[in-house]
Amino acid sequence: MTSAPPRPAPPAPAAPPPPPVSSGASGGGVPAVPDRTGRALLPRGVPGRIRLITAVSVLALAVLFGTLFTAAQSVRDGLDVIGHDAGPQVVATADLYFALSDMDAQVANVLLIGGEHRLGKGRARALEVYERRRSDAGRAVLQSSALAGGDPAERRTVQAVLDGLGRYERLAARALLLDEQAGHPAGPPPRPVLEVYREATDLMRLELLPMAYNLTLESGTVVRRAHQERTLAVRAGQVLTGVAGVAALCCLVWLQVFLARRFRRVFNPALLVATAIAGMYALTGVTVLGQEADVLRAAKRDGFDSVLTLARARAVGSSMHGDQSRWLLDPERADTYEQTYLDKSQSVLYTPAGDLAAYQSAVKAAVDGDRAAFLGLVGQEAARTNLPGSGPAVAAVLARYRDFQQADRTMREAGPRRAVEQRMGRLETAFGEYDAALLRLAELHRVAFDRQIRNGEERIGELWFLLPIAMASTAVMILAGVRPRLSEYR
Repeated sequence: MTSAPPRPAPPAPAAPPPPPVSSGASGGGVPAVPDRTGRALLPRGVPGRIRLITAVSVLALAVLFGTLFTAAQSVRDGLDVIGHDAGPQVVATADLYFALSDMDAQVANVLLIGGEHRLGKGRARALEVYERRRSDAGRAVLQSSALAGGDPAERRTVQAVLDGLGRYERLAARALLLDEQAGHPAGPPPRPVLEVYREATDLMRLELLPMAYNLTLESGTVVRRAHQERTLAVRAGQVLTGVAGVAALCCLVWLQVFLARRFRRVFNPALLVATAIAGMYALTGVTVLGQEADVLRAAKRDGFDSVLTLARARAVGSSMHGDQSRWLLDPERADTYEQTYLDKSQSVLYTPAGDLAAYQSAVKAAVDGDRAAFLGLVGQEAARTNLPGSGPAVAAVLARYRDFQQADRTMREAGPRRAVEQRMGRLETAFGEYDAALLRLAELHRVAFDRQIRNGEERIGELWFLLPIAMASTAVMILAGVRPRLSEYR
């Protein structure tokens, strides 16, 4: 019996196919490699897209409110510099020129009166005004020093003015003492008194007054630079606020449309409120920033510039008044003082003239014919402004200036003794009226300046106060509009 052949071994079972690679992030599979378009980098699914659009909207709103914050801060800084810090201090430096020139004028008046008993009240008044101007000059120097800050050139100028003022006071005190000891009648003092006064007035006119004027010009650059920088920043902020506002509104509308299409709802009330808040605040911000730029310009042009210009004109007028006393006090230099007086007069109100008499006739004709206009130091700005009451005030300044020049002409045509009486009488009154008219015009501009600063601060204060409220309410409304939709996927 034969045995059966052995059976062949069964074939090995086929290896199972490898499990499919999952395309999702869940299930433990390997993440998909993004395709060439990079679409896998974007969030997939409705929740991810809601979060993306919401994040972009919040970023746009952050840019909007951040731009508003920066621009508002620039406005606040500009108003503070022009209205409360450098602006008033620069005007104070202009008062330094006036105080110094009036100090020298009052010393000349005292020496001119001499020991004349009939003019004793004028001497006492001149000494009183001199002491007051000394105090004014000291305060102005201190303010100039504060304004100079760390600028070495300005601090050197301030120190030079301070040193020169001390030298002048010593010379003036010596001249006054010698004059009191001499007891001369009204008119030119004795030679020793005159020599000391010449040294003092040369120091004042050739050194102190030019340094004080240059100090005012240098200090004025602080305000001009601050005005230019802040105005540019505000204008740039206005444009950026408008662009950021449009971008924020587009993002919120995008989010609103996406939610409406995806969830088949017409609108989302909370997002509508957020959109309305963002739109209203963006429009308000653009409008207020535009107004604030105009405020900065008007405050500098119609307020600060005009006040500073009129302060300089007043200082020049005081120096002119001193030249009248010096013309009587020092006959040897009378021609020089007369020419100096004419040059200063032309800088205040210009009319073509070859000499002082022709100039004074031209001024009278121009003012009487309503053809005179401020030029030079006073500037056309003072005559062009639309401030209430500025027209009559300018007309009063011109009329008083005409009377002042006519009184000067009368004094120069009188005899030596009569000229002194004219100087301390009618001419003194005419100058006082002219100076008072200048002060009234400057006060109009000062009031306008303060009003512009105050209005600007109120507007920007309201915008500043509402800024955090708008930011918080917009964030709450976006959260209230998006969170219910996201909760549907939990």
